[in-house]
Amino acid sequence: MRDYDEITSFLGEWGPFQKSVFILLSLSTVPNGYAGLAMVFISDTPPHHCTVAPSNGTPVVVDLNRSLPVESVNGELRYSRCSRYKVPGGPGAGIGNNTEGCIDGWEFSTERYTSTIVTEWNLVCEEGWKVPFSLSVFFMGVLMGSFMSGQISDRYGRKVILFITMALQTVFSLIQIASTSWEMFCILFFIVGIGQISNYVAAFVLGTELLGKSARIAFSTVGVCVFYGLGYAILPLCAYFIRSWKALLFALALPGFLYIPLWWLIPESPRWLLAQGRIKEAEAIIRSAAKKNSVTPPEVIFKAEDSIRLMRQNDTEVNQHSYTYFDLVKTTDMRNITILNILIWFVITISYFGLSLNTPNMNGDPYINCFASAAMEIVAYVAAWLLLRVAPRRTIISSTLLSGGTLLLLIQLVPSNLGILASVLAMVGKFGITAAFSVIYVSAVELFPTVVRSMGVGICSMASKIGSMISPFFAYMGAYNQVLPYILMGILTVSAGLLSLLLPETRGTDLPEDLTQVQKIVCRRGEVENRNIFNAQVPANKDPKR
Repeated sequence: MRDYDEITSFLGEWGPFQKSVFILLSLSTVPNGYAGLAMVFISDTPPHHCTVAPSNGTPVVVDLNRSLPVESVNGELRYSRCSRYKVPGGPGAGIGNNTEGCIDGWEFSTERYTSTIVTEWNLVCEEGWKVPFSLSVFFMGVLMGSFMSGQISDRYGRKVILFITMALQTVFSLIQIASTSWEMFCILFFIVGIGQISNYVAAFVLGTELLGKSARIAFSTVGVCVFYGLGYAILPLCAYFIRSWKALLFALALPGFLYIPLWWLIPESPRWLLAQGRIKEAEAIIRSAAKKNSVTPPEVIFKAEDSIRLMRQNDTEVNQHSYTYFDLVKTTDMRNITILNILIWFVITISYFGLSLNTPNMNGDPYINCFASAAMEIVAYVAAWLLLRVAPRRTIISSTLLSGGTLLLLIQLVPSNLGILASVLAMVGKFGITAAFSVIYVSAVELFPTVVRSMGVGICSMASKIGSMISPFFAYMGAYNQVLPYILMGILTVSAGLLSLLLPETRGTDLPEDLTQVQKIVCRRGEVENRNIFNAQVPANKDPKR
């Protein structure tokens, strides 16, 4: 019997229908590029110091040199941001006076921002941890959305979930503007995170199911990833002209309403409709696609025997009822593949978001740094797509991670007067990490067998979301020590690069269908491949040949 791709082959691979689906679904991911990363500017901390109370309540001109202690940060002297002398301007001020906290509040510089959530709720000093935690809350929502999106999409359809989650992201971003407290802001940000990842996953799945084999890799890299990068590039342009966090959030959320007309332009997945037994609706979409591509469909597209087989093939309850997450670690080979992927995904996400969120702490203008980071990301996605066509997956992942991590480690050797060079090294390092990020997804899909593929990629995605929750604190450290985040991320990235050398190569191989077809890990080409990096011994009677 014929499979879905064979049945619909008369449509062709790259006609007007496929092009419109490719572009429209890619466009739907643009807001994902700035939804979370907008916190780079919305939660940035402007220069500040304690409000100095005038003596006896009489307004006087305050001498900051006699009212505030001086401290060294990153080799530079500056007024203390969290303490002041108890007796401003008193005898011996600045030499031996006792200090106290900012009991009268803070004065924030308005040179760069008119307001951020930091100035709105005084998220500095003892409350400074709330800034990175705000973004961690967003990624907690992303983690929950990762769990929910697949099951909800399988039940209610890809198209419905795509537009519901786009609406969720847009509406709750607008409601965030009315936040009256930091706690309210975080709760709403959590919901935005749920919508952000669910929207992205729905668009990705819908695109891969609507497009032919030859367009799927391009869609997963040049399509959704590049348009995600375009959304990221839009962020610093908007932030440069809009310096209030509420106005910026409003400007970034409003374009979500422009996607409403796409409801009538993007079809539901015929594969999903077939799995639900809605054969007539699936046929109607295929015939409409044939009309757009100027081809004549057969009189009967889905024959009875084909329809029955396709429904059974897509029935997850039939296919996966006997498989659980335990099967990901049940056998030695499957356990090695699972653990390796979890570790690599976890580290890549920390480094990727850590570098993205650290742009305000780099030398130079934060808007230029952010735009350069986005531009480098777009180039990395295109490069990854080109490399996937000619190079082995393992080679791409390991080489980009090792080179990217090495460049991050070199930043500590850059003299303080060559800050631009440090920024260039960070950007090129992010290029390597971003390229690896896009390829590791393709590799994981090809490594996990069909019977546990969704669960395997899902557990890796969960690991990456945990990494993203940790990443804001790397950027937070950069405000106090510019080099430390690069050292930590460099060590982690190089470690992930070395681990990736153990991954089996999947380029040109058939997708594994069951656990018996899982590839064995390798240490180097031509070496015995049935080594277990997580077990000390290998049974003597095991055949060392693949």
